[in-house]
Amino acid sequence: MKLFFLILLSLTTSSIAVLKYAQPGCNDMCGKVRIPYPFGIGANCSVNRWYNVDCNSSTPYLSALNSLEVLGINLDYQTVTVNVSMISDCRNPVWNSSQNVNLDGSPFLFSRFHNRFIVEGCGNAFILDHGRVLTGCATTCRNSLVSEISSNCVGINCCQTTIPYNLKSYSINVTSLERQVDGDDSVCGSAFLVDENSHVRSVAGNISNYVPISLLWTLTLRDSSLISCCRWKDRLKVDVGNGNSVTSYKCPINSYFFEYEGNPYIEDGCEYRGFYTQECQRCRANRGYCDFDYLTYDEDGNMVTSKRNMTCNPQPLDEPYAKKSVGVILGISISMGVLFLVATSYTLYKVIKKTKARRRRKRFFKRNGGLLLKQQEEADPSFFDKTILFTSRELEKATDYFNENRILGRGGQGTVYKGMLTDGRIVAVKKSKVVDESQLEQFINEVVILSQVNHRNVVKLLGWCLETEVPLLVSEFISNGTLYDRIHNDTEEFPMSLNMRLQIATEVAGAVAYLHSATSIPIYHRDIKTTNILLDDKHRAKVSDFGTSRFVSLDQTHLTTLVKGTFGYLDPEYFQSSQFTEKSDVYSFGVVLVELLTGEMPISLTRFGENRSLATHFMLAMEEGRVMSIIDAMVIKEGTRDEILIVGNLAMRCLNLNGKNRPTMREVVAELESIRVSHVPSMVQTNFQQVMQAEELQIITYGESTSTFMSVEDNFSK
Repeated sequence: MKLFFLILLSLTTSSIAVLKYAQPGCNDMCGKVRIPYPFGIGANCSVNRWYNVDCNSSTPYLSALNSLEVLGINLDYQTVTVNVSMISDCRNPVWNSSQNVNLDGSPFLFSRFHNRFIVEGCGNAFILDHGRVLTGCATTCRNSLVSEISSNCVGINCCQTTIPYNLKSYSINVTSLERQVDGDDSVCGSAFLVDENSHVRSVAGNISNYVPISLLWTLTLRDSSLISCCRWKDRLKVDVGNGNSVTSYKCPINSYFFEYEGNPYIEDGCEYRGFYTQECQRCRANRGYCDFDYLTYDEDGNMVTSKRNMTCNPQPLDEPYAKKSVGVILGISISMGVLFLVATSYTLYKVIKKTKARRRRKRFFKRNGGLLLKQQEEADPSFFDKTILFTSRELEKATDYFNENRILGRGGQGTVYKGMLTDGRIVAVKKSKVVDESQLEQFINEVVILSQVNHRNVVKLLGWCLETEVPLLVSEFISNGTLYDRIHNDTEEFPMSLNMRLQIATEVAGAVAYLHSATSIPIYHRDIKTTNILLDDKHRAKVSDFGTSRFVSLDQTHLTTLVKGTFGYLDPEYFQSSQFTEKSDVYSFGVVLVELLTGEMPISLTRFGENRSLATHFMLAMEEGRVMSIIDAMVIKEGTRDEILIVGNLAMRCLNLNGKNRPTMREVVAELESIRVSHVPSMVQTNFQQVMQAEELQIITYGESTSTFMSVEDNFSK
């Protein structure tokens, strides 16, 4: 400890270095005024243009502020004192005037702590900002004149008041200020801002032209270099007007125990002057300790404490060893207490977090229909024998926390993500939309239906999760996307052959026929379309999305529900009556069959009028004998005219406006199987122009309710 004091004391006796105030190579004096950094004489010597000082005839001016004369710069208070003109009514009456200082856009403010608003004369004056009164004061007149404005300016012939925070610009209204008459002479009234430490003298009829005011400057972090003298860097936000603020440095030159001189805003700009003050050293010699007050600032950047006072307080313990022992014991006790508190808090936090998570999962499970599924399981345990109840953590890891890159598609009931389970299986995870009662019913409906369905052409349900905010369904992953994408985004490299189209149509028809007649309780799909038909790696069809499907009892012929479905595939009869039958699914399948034949969209804006609907467009073409003009080129290339027209005739029967005249899905499957067996893929390319010129198969026009199509055999006989 003694060695430490000796080293510090030896520093005080070393040669005193020249103090640095300006940047290297820059002059720090202009006449008798010192110009310290961040200000500088010349553009290359200041931190930015606002702090640039012009030195003309040994007089410094701030070039960025209309060349205001600089009277002094105080680094401790972070102020610059400038000369501004006064406002008075000596000559012609002055209405709304200002002291010609506008600080908008600059890092300067009118210092509230150092400036006062002074009014001389009889009456009152105000400071205004864009017509709004900010402050002002009124005087009481007597015959005796006030010859000096200082702290004695208390309302008689003169008054003073503070200015608002963050003042950037202002105007002064002196219209209510009257001249004071003293015998034959009259004294002008005046109103102005003035630095509180300066004195303005009023001689009868003669008022000085200029007064000093102090501007508070703020140095932002991006403009400031390292502050080298401070024991700490005190950063605070200062409002610079217009709703903007900057973070400024506030740093007294005199730090906590050590005294420095120089400029704290440039590197190596501070010079050490001693360890403690002499007063503090005497305090310590008497076994006391020093307590200091420093320059402090409020949240608006205005100085609150301007003096550096030192208070000598007695040491609490005279015995150094006792003090040391108490300090060690106190330190250990506090450390152990803090460690215990941290450990207890962490453990409590983990317990509370797990409890909240468990309660949240239970709440989600109940809200997402968990109780309804449990009731179904109790009624028939075989429903869920082959499904798994997944945890939210499992599915989050499987989908990389539902990463956007894992999205396979978006539908009316939710978004489907690709995932990989811990056992390596690739799955599709369907995340429902925000839950409401109708969507919850659709989700439970899909779970129950898929739990009962077991068909090679229906997507297989693997499990579900109900403990998340929205319910999740896990099904097998089908790798080749949707039939819609395959038809409408087909490539020349892998075109869809006629045989592949017939295979897909047969498989879809078989799956729907299975739902209608092979399950223990018939199921209406209610949303058959190409986007709900998936293709695996061997182009086998898989029917999916049973959110709107419904069970139908054996004695029911239809369902009366709100109309749900997709335009272009929706049965017109169902749309008019709200009665959904198994023949409504047949109609939707008919549209899918026409899509496979033509390769056209179910609803297209490129077609006009009633032809915008593919079903209507196709039926009109069949009736008018021009159907070959809308058939896909690949179908024409590989199939014979008779094969194409047989499939077209089947589609027409499925699209019959009278549902009773449509075939059942079993009949559709039988006809498609027959067509597939009879079709032999041909390698010989058929001339498209010749096909177009061939005579079309004649078809009898049908009515809305009574007419029917002719059978295939009748067409052949004609």
